[in-house]
Amino acid sequence: MTLHSDIHVESARIQQEIEKHLGIEGNLVFDYLTQEGKIKLNLITINQRHNQSFLFRSELGVDRVDALSKMLEYVRYYKDRESSYTIQWVPSGSRELQTSYFRARNVYEALDKLYYSREINSITVFSVVLNPVA
Repeated sequence: MTLHSDIHVESARIQQEIEKHLGIEGNLVFDYLTQEGKIKLNLITINQRHNQSFLFRSELGVDRVDALSKMLEYVRYYKDRESSYTIQWVPSGSRELQTSYFRARNVYEALDKLYYSREINSITVFSVVLNPVA
C-alpha cells in the first residue's frame, strides 16, 4: 500500500469516527477546500426532516487528515464548550415554520451556521433562543 492510499484510509476512518460520535451517519458532508495553502474542512449536516443543509463546523489543517483530526477533537467535546441555540425560520416562498438547533460560541456564530451557503434573503429568521443549560 502506498502512502497516498494510507492517507485515504486514515481519512475514511476518521470520517467514520466523526459520524459515529455525532450519531448522524449518512447525513454529513465533508467539504474540503484549499485556503491559503492549507485544507479547510467544512462539516455540513443534512436535516432529513426539512431537507436543508447547515454548517456544523469548519476546521483548517495542513492536510485532510490534520483537518479531520481537529474536527474529531472538536466533536468529542463541543457540547461542553458551546451553547445550544434554537432558531425558528421560514424559507422564501414557504409559510411553514422550521426549527433548527445549533451549538455555537455566540448568537452570531449560530446564525452563520444557519446562513452557510445561502443568500441572505432566502430565509426569514423569526427567533433565536439561547437554550438553558441542562
